[in-house]
Amino acid sequence: MGDSKDTKIRIENASIIGPVWVIGWLFTIGFLQLPFFKGFLAIVLWPYYLGVYFSSL
Repeated sequence: MGDSKDTKIRIENASIIGPVWVIGWLFTIGFLQLPFFKGFLAIVLWPYYLGVYFSSL
């Protein structure tokens, strides 16, 4: 308790956007009641094509 050393506290703010996006994505797939194969494609392919599209803007 008597030490006079400077203690640095590092605070990192984790982004909440990623998990919210994933929850919304899964909710949308469930809300649309997609069959298994279309739901699988929605999880795997749609994010890729969205990324390609938005990276070219």
